[in-house]
Amino acid sequence: MAKNFIITIGRQYGSGGHEIARELAKILDVKMYDKELIELGAIKSGISEDVLHMYDEHPTNSLLYSMSLGVNPFNSSISGMSYVPLGDRVFSAQADVIREIAEKDESCIFVGRCANSILKDKENVINIFIHADIEQRIDRICEYEKISRGAAESIIRKADKRRAGYCSHFTGFKWGDVAGYDICINSGIGYENVVQLIKTLVENLNK
Repeated sequence: MAKNFIITIGRQYGSGGHEIARELAKILDVKMYDKELIELGAIKSGISEDVLHMYDEHPTNSLLYSMSLGVNPFNSSISGMSYVPLGDRVFSAQADVIREIAEKDESCIFVGRCANSILKDKENVINIFIHADIEQRIDRICEYEKISRGAAESIIRKADKRRAGYCSHFTGFKWGDVAGYDICINSGIGYENVVQLIKTLVENLNK
C-alpha cells in the first residue's frame, strides 16, 4: 500500500473486536495496540500497571475511588498533574501514547480507548466499530468464560455501559454512535469476512 494508515476499532463487549483486530494486524503486517497501551501509559505516567488496569476504559475519576484502591491521587510524576484525579491522568497518559504512536511513520491498529476521538483531526485514519447481536455475544462469553447465560449477559451489559460512560466522560463522544465511525460492522457475518472487508477497504482507500 502506498500510504501509511491508522485503523481504530471500537467494539461492543463480546463482539470479537480484539480477535478481529489481531487477525487484521497479522494480514496487513502492522502493529496492533490494545492492552499494550496500558504498559506504555504506565511507563509514561509513572502510574503502576496494576492501577492502570483498574482504570482502563473506566469512566470514574472519583477521589474516593482512588483512595479505595490504596492510591494517593495527589501524587504524580507527570509535571503539572499533581492535583488531577487519577482517572483523568490515566486517560491523559494513554491519549498521549496514542498520539505519539500515530505520529510515527508507520501504519498501526488501535483497539478501543476512544482512539477515534483522540485522532479525530489526523488524516488517513479509518474508524471502525464492531458490534454483534446480544445473543451471539452471550454465546461467545459463555464459551470463553465458562459461565451461565445470565452471568454472561450481566457482564456484557456492564462492560458496554462502562465503555459508553468512559467515552462520554473523557471525550463527550457517544460511544457506538454511527456518526463517529467510517464503518460499523456486525461480526455475526463471521470474523474472517469482517477482516477481509476491512482489508479490502484499507487497500481501496490507499490506492
